[in-house]
Amino acid sequence: MYFTDKGIEELAERRGEETVTLGWLAEQLRDFVDLNPEFEIPIERLATYLARSDEDDE
Repeated sequence: MYFTDKGIEELAERRGEETVTLGWLAEQLRDFVDLNPEFEIPIERLATYLARSDEDDE
């Protein structure tokens, strides 16, 4: 188990029943980077991964 799994598990437990839009997620990521600029590169990589994750299906 990676350390980040704890945060992912908490997210699933607290918000697992909610429905969110990608627009909402993008805004949350922008807010997070505004508050934590040192995480700009990892957040950019995550966003790019999520944006392109279905390219393998083509």
